Amino acid sequence: MPSSSFFALLDDIATLLDDVAVMTKVATKKTAGVLGDDLALNAQQVTGVNADRELPVVWAVAKGSAVNKMILVPAALIISAFAPWAIKPLLMIGGAFLCFEGVEKLFHKFFHSAKEDDQHHAELVKAVADEQVDMVQWEKDKIKGAVRTDFILSAEIIVISLGAVAAKTFATQVGVLIGVAIIMTIGVYGLVGAIVKLDDLGLWCVRDAATSLIATIKRGFGRFLLWFAPKLMKFLSVAGTAAMFLVGGHILVEGIAVLHHFGESLHAKAFGTVLSMLFDLVVGIVTGAIVLAGVAGVQKLRGKLA
Repeated sequence: MPSSSFFALLDDIATLLDDVAVMTKVATKKTAGVLGDDLALNAQQVTGVNADRELPVVWAVAKGSAVNKMILVPAALIISAFAPWAIKPLLMIGGAFLCFEGVEKLFHKFFHSAKEDDQHHAELVKAVADEQVDMVQWEKDKIKGAVRTDFILSAEIIVISLGAVAAKTFATQVGVLIGVAIIMTIGVYGLVGAIVKLDDLGLWCVRDAATSLIATIKRGFGRFLLWFAPKLMKFLSVAGTAAMFLVGGHILVEGIAVLHHFGESLHAKAFGTVLSMLFDLVVGIVTGAIVLAGVAGVQKLRGKLA
């Protein structure tokens, strides 16, 4: 009997791990929008940092991100255990916030002055070159700002992941949330570290002055990297914004009965998947615009009352 109990335990553990693996994949897919935005935002956070300090800054933010998730994962599990009714409202708030962030980025893109962006960039470059600027404190402030941003994005990731496994056992929820937290932290900051060093790698390749065929290929590869690095940053920003609307819109569609039924009717038609995605996109953009208008109205009202 002891042996049969042992194998039964192994079977239970194997089943649990299989559930965790499957649901972690599901949760990871659902957080794709936040991941794209997370990559773009964190890669931009090291703008203005000296090249030899880029990786230490990324590492410092990654440690801060790990601490954020050590706070958020237990908090999410406590909510799941003692207030499961709160998961759906939190999920809806997270979806609306994703849509708001997406519209805010579009608003900044189309209505923000390019001159202001150039001025901000010039100030960063000047700060790096100015010996009177306390770069240690400046770097610490930059890291703190990045960690604060990560806390918001990590909260969205954890809430969305919790929503994906809300109907599963508590043990599965624990495994999935821990798995997602680890994968996202290592994945995001590993990729950010690689992205911010692409231009340095390109410069290193271009500076090879040898006349051999390998050196020629190396210089060509370096020029490609120097061309590709800014394009990659732009792509991540665009893809991240689009994914935020798709993911946020889908969360809202799933949570609102009328929208959910309409989405299902679209899915049943020809090209249903494409139509459903377009519907999620429209819902995401409209919701984000409404939330942005509300936030702007509150800020304007506060300004009048101040």
